[in-house]
Amino acid sequence: MGEPADLTTLEPDADAGSHAEAPAGNRKRSGHVPVLVAEVIEGLAVKPGGYYLDATVGGGGHAAAILEAAAPAGQLLGLDRDPEAAARAAMHLKPFEERAQVLPMSYVHLTAALQRSGFPLLDGILFDLGFSSWQVDDPTRGFAFRADGPLDMRFDPTGDDTPASVLVNQLSEAELADLLRRYGEEPRSRRIAQAIVAARPIRSTGHLAEVIETAVGRTRAERLHPATRTFQALRIAVNHELEGLAAALPQAVAALRPGGRLAVITFHSLEDRLVKRFLKQEERGCICPPKAPVCTCGRAPTLQIITRKPIVPSAGEIAVNPRSRSAKLRVAERI
Repeated sequence: MGEPADLTTLEPDADAGSHAEAPAGNRKRSGHVPVLVAEVIEGLAVKPGGYYLDATVGGGGHAAAILEAAAPAGQLLGLDRDPEAAARAAMHLKPFEERAQVLPMSYVHLTAALQRSGFPLLDGILFDLGFSSWQVDDPTRGFAFRADGPLDMRFDPTGDDTPASVLVNQLSEAELADLLRRYGEEPRSRRIAQAIVAARPIRSTGHLAEVIETAVGRTRAERLHPATRTFQALRIAVNHELEGLAAALPQAVAALRPGGRLAVITFHSLEDRLVKRFLKQEERGCICPPKAPVCTCGRAPTLQIITRKPIVPSAGEIAVNPRSRSAKLRVAERI
């Protein structure tokens, strides 16, 4: 597994479990720094006049690049479940006028969003998974523990998702350990869960990080704070990220025209394994048991995989934007 971002500082040499963005000192000058931009444009085979969906529009960096490549008449719909991110993207894409639409919706509702926008079958869809440094940098969102804040972690604070504080303070020790192992791949899940339960109520992000560090310790050789995997696990659980992605990918395939492209950027192994398995299954088509002598399901392939191995950032991109180094891009084409 690629290591998750160290949420104490999100230092440039930490692997990103998120949309990679400019280091904090450069953010005012450079703003959002989308990863693998040229590779996304090439992977999607963006063409003038095409229709595209950015299912995780974030700061709008990829969306702007797609719209530029699809000029003069290409159109794009951007989705983001975080209302603040959607508003930010809408402002960023304002120069493209009617060619760009942004909706504050989750990609779980991809089909409904396309119907609402009036888009036809699409020429390309992009998923840039994870979370942004803007979200991490706001202590009131509770994604990190660099600055103490409430245990929230919801992408959409106005929605129905359960905040992290409820999971931390109400799950049983066994349930917590299972959550940390499943979504954080945390080898010390039992010890951490035991410490959390003993320290309840956990009041804030800083308090949780302190409890974990006290329980498992930290050596000078460790680059990541010992609470990092716990925070990743809680964020994924709070926002139902893997379940949402599993629900959205089939909708994306159905929304593509023949020859349309699906591109997915992942930042940790849980996402990447899910995407890899999905693409392989859609390319194979048949879901009959491997030992079945003949196919009886009649399921036809829907995708052809373009990237047999994931595309990763170049050494040059990593040098400019170190947080991009754990990104992996996979691309497939609708049959």
